[in-house]
Amino acid sequence: MVDFGRNPKAPEFGHYGMLHVRFGKAVRGQPPRRRNVPSVMGWAVEAAADYVEHIRPKFGCDEHPALWLTERGGRVKPAEINARFVTYRDALKLPKSLSPHSLRHSGVSHLTEAGVDRLFIQQAVGHRCDTSTAIYTHVSSDFMNTALRKALTPALGTPAPDRKDT
Repeated sequence: MVDFGRNPKAPEFGHYGMLHVRFGKAVRGQPPRRRNVPSVMGWAVEAAADYVEHIRPKFGCDEHPALWLTERGGRVKPAEINARFVTYRDALKLPKSLSPHSLRHSGVSHLTEAGVDRLFIQQAVGHRCDTSTAIYTHVSSDFMNTALRKALTPALGTPAPDRKDT
């Protein structure tokens, strides 16, 4: 719970404007990389606030430091998240290739399609190199076509309307 805080540049997100990542993925032999990740999606801030206000108190562990708690009041562990994800994925008959890590890839793709700066995304997800972030990005063909048109228009001008051969 202490890892969330206000972001003075985004006061509209209240207490959930910034997430401090204390135990980010480390390079072998080095300590975990710490970073601050600003909130950028209002719906995610609303969901976190709703959970903390309405769901988390039902666990009866107000003093527990963890944000995500189990039904027994303990900290949710990665293995439990994976197991629950697999249960839902299989029940919905989704591809076996989907994992909780897929959500991280989706987040990067959605931020890219929303026009968020690449360097911002790279720092938010804790990548040292842009190439790592690029691997995470899977944008839609509509986005690709729009980006292509945006890049070509200054050089080539407005495209000619489609003509149908008759």
